[in-house]
Amino acid sequence: MFELSVESKDNQNRVIAMKGEIDIYSAPDFKENLYHAIGEGQEDVVLECSDLSYIDSMGLGILVGALKRIKQNEHNIIVKNPKSNIRKLFKITGLDKVFVIEEAKA
Repeated sequence: MFELSVESKDNQNRVIAMKGEIDIYSAPDFKENLYHAIGEGQEDVVLECSDLSYIDSMGLGILVGALKRIKQNEHNIIVKNPKSNIRKLFKITGLDKVFVIEEAKA
């Protein structure tokens, strides 16, 4: 089960909070909700991932598709505060070089 909510929006960034688990079962809803939340991709998107506990390859593929959509408008997706297991998955897949990953300030 996952939750996705638009936390805030200003002229520069759209902040989307992701909670729970994104897997093969929740992926279709995740894709629909994420694409709806990013709209036409007219601003940078910050994905707040501090409450995201799991994402599988299908979820990562959806994120890559969203990034392509955003990049068409010369914007970016920032993955903020991922848990260590999510950060490790981005590193293993090489997506840490494609997405901007921001850690919480200590």
